[in-house]
Amino acid sequence: MCGRYSITSAPEAIRRLFAVSDMINLEPRYNMAPMQSAPVIREREGARHMDMLRWGLVPGWAQDESRAASMINARSETVAEKPAFRDAYRMRRCLVPADGFYEWRKLGRDKQPYRVSLDGDRPFAFAGLWERWEKGAEPVETFTVLTTEADPRIEHIHHRMPVMLAEDAAFEAWLEGGEADRRTVLKPYDGADLVFTPVSSRVGNVRNDDPALLEAVAEAEEKAEPKPEPPRQGSLF
Repeated sequence: MCGRYSITSAPEAIRRLFAVSDMINLEPRYNMAPMQSAPVIREREGARHMDMLRWGLVPGWAQDESRAASMINARSETVAEKPAFRDAYRMRRCLVPADGFYEWRKLGRDKQPYRVSLDGDRPFAFAGLWERWEKGAEPVETFTVLTTEADPRIEHIHHRMPVMLAEDAAFEAWLEGGEADRRTVLKPYDGADLVFTPVSSRVGNVRNDDPALLEAVAEAEEKAEPKPEPPRQGSLF
């Protein structure tokens, strides 16, 4: 699952990487959360354009937006068959710029958040899908992030990870390729530059959105689950 991510790279670096024709002047986001507006890149008339869409997919046929918060991710293994995603998978694919994402590792009674990124905090993209919903007072455009099995290097943190695309050939395959091309990029990221860093538990609060969230902290130690106390003598009778 991918439920939080960061996009703090300079707009010019993002424009160059994705060859965007109409770049938005982005503000750094250190803790992007579901139901917030985020930049996505779509192919239109032979060029890549950046737009702001809301995170949490609402299929065009949905009667309302009630399930949007639960549609922030789509499993790449089943995306072509699931009714909520299959049309978008065929016709409405997008790139979601990022430079890191957060996952929580369970440590006994506690959880330790980690930020997963590329060496040097280079920007990359998640494979995404988008939809336009027109049954409300105003049209709403939304997106979801595709996930896959975790790379072995980070599966101790979480068993799933977002589909990460880091070079133009992968961008093109996802945005413009046929089914066979798309399937080649729907896999765990296996580049040698994958980095994971323990970070502050402050990232769990969506109101926190500042550079300190990216800083490494001491890794929490696993705490054993408390053992149940033996019954008191009186409770035996």
